[in-house]
Amino acid sequence: MLLPAASQKSRLKLLIVLIAGLIGTATVLYANFLVAKLEAREQAAIDLYARAQQFIITSEGDNTGFILDEIIKANTTVPIIFTDEHDTVIDFKNIQIDSAATPAQRAARLRKELAQMKEQHQPIIVAGEGFRNYIYYRNSDLLVQLQRFPYIQLTVIGCFAVLAYLVFSSARRAEQNRVWVGLAKETAHQLGTPLSSLLAWQEYLKLSDKFAGEPIVEELGKDIRRLEIITERFSNIGSVPTVKPEPIGPVTRAALGYLETRVSRKVKFTIEQFFADDTTVCLNIPLYEWVIENLTKNAVDAMEGRGALTITMRALPRQQLVAIDVTDTGKGIPKNKLNDVFTPGYTTKKRGWGLGLALAKRIIDGYHKGKLSVLASEVGKGTTFRLLLPADQLVAGGGVVEEVAAVGA
Repeated sequence: MLLPAASQKSRLKLLIVLIAGLIGTATVLYANFLVAKLEAREQAAIDLYARAQQFIITSEGDNTGFILDEIIKANTTVPIIFTDEHDTVIDFKNIQIDSAATPAQRAARLRKELAQMKEQHQPIIVAGEGFRNYIYYRNSDLLVQLQRFPYIQLTVIGCFAVLAYLVFSSARRAEQNRVWVGLAKETAHQLGTPLSSLLAWQEYLKLSDKFAGEPIVEELGKDIRRLEIITERFSNIGSVPTVKPEPIGPVTRAALGYLETRVSRKVKFTIEQFFADDTTVCLNIPLYEWVIENLTKNAVDAMEGRGALTITMRALPRQQLVAIDVTDTGKGIPKNKLNDVFTPGYTTKKRGWGLGLALAKRIIDGYHKGKLSVLASEVGKGTTFRLLLPADQLVAGGGVVEEVAAVGA
């Protein structure tokens, strides 16, 4: 059984993240291993330094030159401060202080270094008869750099990985968009010929005495107009649609009015409008009608052709928005699938591409600066999709309620 494309991509991304995580973990662990070894060597060097100091202080002979040259002066990396029991600095080593610093600045720098050393390591005690001194030290700059290196390395690699992913994703999306645009325009071109024939047949039926006054001719005209709109949509894919203020109530009711006679008669339509018809929203009518059509057909499919469909339109004055809720009494959406319904390729239908809701969301969110989301859903009870659109003009007024009763058992 083949996995859906979205699932395969998710697993591939997860695999890449896991491999990257393993590489990063291995890098950090190995760096920490090296840091531990280097820290142990520095600790041993400081212990030797302390014993050498102890020997020099307590030795009564003059044969300490070798110890002074080979042990004490040999430490050129680990910062050290040598103090008495009152924390008065006796000597220091491997601490960079500006030669132009004043005595106060010099003392402040040493106090700061001493505080850092106390936080990192316990001092080594050098004691003798009548005195007790302390050797404070901290990790060398080389050790500090080695500790930071794996995190800096991982950050740089991560930044390059994210940049590469964004570049390749953008290139892939651009290529996919070019394919879809080409396919859409070719589809519009192919629809042109049969559409012209249908227009000719409609004119023939209008002039025919046999079909004069028949409602089928008018309904055929509506379907031809719908095909023209669909063809126009396909031909305009790839270009930025034009939006302008339109009366949202009448436009929505007109789109639903066309669909009411073309879906199962066992579905009861209820249209509720709680603002005046003068309320306007910046719309591209063909695209907006397509969104309403898609949401309605999905709702009818979820109800398997039997149930109640309610479209509620209300104003949200504080947010200067118009909210349109499409509520069905279908099978509902499981909670773990709510985030997938707008993913291209996701579908629960046996025959379908899973592009309808993804395109609808792109039309509303991208072109109309609104928001399409699942407001509520409960398995076995139904789903409510909500459209939020910025209002161009909100006009309060009486509500409009239209009902088309279900027919048949």
